[in-house]
Amino acid sequence: MVREKLVLIGNGMAGIRTIEEILKNDSDRFDITVFGEEPHPNYNRILLSSVLQGDANVNDIVLNDYNWYEENQIELLTGDPIVKVDTEKQVVYSQKGIERAYDKVIYATGSNPFMLPLPGADKEGVIAFRNIKDCETMIETSKNYKKAVVIGGGLLGLEAARGLLNLNMEVDVIHIADYLMERQLDDQAGKMLKEELEAQGMTFHLQKNTKEIVGKNRVEGIHFTDGTTIKTDLVVMAVGIKPNVTLAQESGLTTERAIVVDDFMQTSAPNVYAVGECAQHRGIAYGLVAPLYEQGKVLAAHICSEGKSLEHGYEGSLVYTQLKVSGVNVFSAGQFQDGEETKAIRVHDEFEGIYKKVVVQDNKVIGAVLFGDTSDSTRLLGMMRSGEDISGMSKVALLPSESGEAQVSPVVAMADSDNICDCNGVSKGDICSAITENGLTSVEQVKQCTTAGRSCGGCKPLIADLLTLTTGEEVGNAPEPMCGCTEHTHEEVVDQIRELGLTHPREVMNVLGWESDEGCSKCRPAINYYLKMVDPIKNVDDPTSRFINERVHANINHNGTFTVVPRMYGGVTNADQLRKIADVADKYNVPLLKVTGGQRIDLFGVEKDDLPKVWSDLGMRSGSAYAKALRTVKTCVGEQFCRFGTQDSIGLGIELEKKFEYINTPHKVKMAVSACPRNCAESGIKDFGVVGVDGGWELYVGGNGGVDLRGGDLFCKVKTKEEIIDIISAFMQYYRENARYLERTSHFVERVGLDLMKKVVLEDEVGRKELNERMDLALSTGKDPWKEIVDNEEKQQEFKKKKVEIHS
Repeated sequence: MVREKLVLIGNGMAGIRTIEEILKNDSDRFDITVFGEEPHPNYNRILLSSVLQGDANVNDIVLNDYNWYEENQIELLTGDPIVKVDTEKQVVYSQKGIERAYDKVIYATGSNPFMLPLPGADKEGVIAFRNIKDCETMIETSKNYKKAVVIGGGLLGLEAARGLLNLNMEVDVIHIADYLMERQLDDQAGKMLKEELEAQGMTFHLQKNTKEIVGKNRVEGIHFTDGTTIKTDLVVMAVGIKPNVTLAQESGLTTERAIVVDDFMQTSAPNVYAVGECAQHRGIAYGLVAPLYEQGKVLAAHICSEGKSLEHGYEGSLVYTQLKVSGVNVFSAGQFQDGEETKAIRVHDEFEGIYKKVVVQDNKVIGAVLFGDTSDSTRLLGMMRSGEDISGMSKVALLPSESGEAQVSPVVAMADSDNICDCNGVSKGDICSAITENGLTSVEQVKQCTTAGRSCGGCKPLIADLLTLTTGEEVGNAPEPMCGCTEHTHEEVVDQIRELGLTHPREVMNVLGWESDEGCSKCRPAINYYLKMVDPIKNVDDPTSRFINERVHANINHNGTFTVVPRMYGGVTNADQLRKIADVADKYNVPLLKVTGGQRIDLFGVEKDDLPKVWSDLGMRSGSAYAKALRTVKTCVGEQFCRFGTQDSIGLGIELEKKFEYINTPHKVKMAVSACPRNCAESGIKDFGVVGVDGGWELYVGGNGGVDLRGGDLFCKVKTKEEIIDIISAFMQYYRENARYLERTSHFVERVGLDLMKKVVLEDEVGRKELNERMDLALSTGKDPWKEIVDNEEKQQEFKKKKVEIHS
């Protein structure tokens, strides 16, 4: 049979999900060509904030890599948008001059960020937050500038603000409404969110109208209509999106706010369809992923039906939002604002930071807002969808979490037809069947088999509960496989390395039956770490299994140059070091020197060929800024100079940094030492934070200033710095031996529990001594990688080969 030609205009989430559904319905029906404007395969736009905040790179958020397109015989043309569609001849034309005839074409052109038409909006430093390029621009800006303004207090704006805070920028958020996220929250929840985010460091200016953006070539400030002014080096506009309909209009399609479609996503032209944010159905253009995926499923069924009439088309979606905003759980759905004919049940606990509101009309739940505790969201969403009569129900019946009793998972009461994963339209019945038929035992396996949990990930706890319910085994907290190359968990791999005496990544993959001979970017670095952790003396490091930054001992920049970060113990330097840095900067034309939040001076823009020479001329040790290791120990000036200081914070900071430099850890580790509870070194959000108090020290563990902001837990109080070093050493060694690769201490502490760590490190003196002995053994193998390369001409030759790819 001759295959029909299908062209997809747009390589985003909605369009590619439609293609996935088409392949599921009839994989042999179409020859498929995909045109994408961005130079990337299909990626998860929801997770852009993770890239901005440094907790993921581009590869981590890719949903369908290049191999997927090849395996499904899909022609992918990236960086080449369609510029013309001839709906009569049924031909599309790309920007680079490529032509493709089609039998059916799908517009999935998405939306463009709305940029306020303000005077000065065209200046350098005024950007949106919509794609990977915007993330890269913000990251680069943070290296040169300090102050940022975000216009827009919606979800996207707050995600941008949190990311800019993590990049050590001062952030002001401008919002025209009188409270935040007014489209997803009511005024009480919006005000509570503001208080939480202010505590994290954001500054808000509500009910503000921007008049103009000022500056010469680059933005320097913002003027408001009330006459006030604010200075800034960067403006991020996050004020909304507008459907991208330009191409559709030029093609003669009927458009209003977006491309008008019917219940089967058919446009006004024959064989032309639209899906996603660019489509308008029954007057509504949706901007959330779940409705877009529902549209894709209907469209796929329709065009694969061979002219047969489907019983139901797309009938619209109940709009709801379940997300985490800078660490705060938020849920809203339906009509959650009060009306003349509505009544509401409210729960407001100011001590716990919890707010719940259920809106009722005609004895039915029509909307809800949950802040801080969203455990009732699945039940409320189900009641809204079913139109259940709630007359006579108590508050506890509507909000079971208020009963004070241990809660049964909501999956128990869900029907098989109810969705567990709304983003991907995967029902409880779908997942149960997959678990039973394929013997699935982990959330990761369910995700790979059904796509549930692949988008926002908010449904993973429900998937875990459903695994427990279906298999009869407690798998809610069961570790997932290391990656798609194996069914082995991280813990199983470590156990096998110990038991079988394995010594090399390829040996591990071969003996343990890896599906891929080469492994992947997730498992190879992990295996390499585990090998050195298990036997630091015998097992040799495999540089080819490390990430690019670790291979060349410098951080790669977007233009292929590198950043050199020399060690400054405790943030302390001297005139000799400063002269060397200045001389190197002049000699090698280093474009940027920057004092960082880690109290060091970074040299940005060094060519790869020059790295060994720069290290040699500096004569300083590597600062490990690229490594899964101890990065820095931040200190305040301490009792030597500060009138509030109670302890020698600088001395302890230097001692800690010298002891633990070059120790490999599952993820990067940061420390800080403050000389008093004023906490100028930000000890409360570090992996290990030490605070001086009268007569001793307090140790905080598991802090994180990243995307999952977490304050450190008070671990112990001791009298001497020797005790602090001893306890940190034992704690870190236990973390090294028991954490999963790329698991931060914050996540590790939450997983294993602070009480267990206290028993292991504080209460078991013999065990603590053994942990310290193993730590000392591992530390004995640490070497300065810069010096090793400077002293070895053969290793220097590696830096004279062709430039590495930025995303390798």
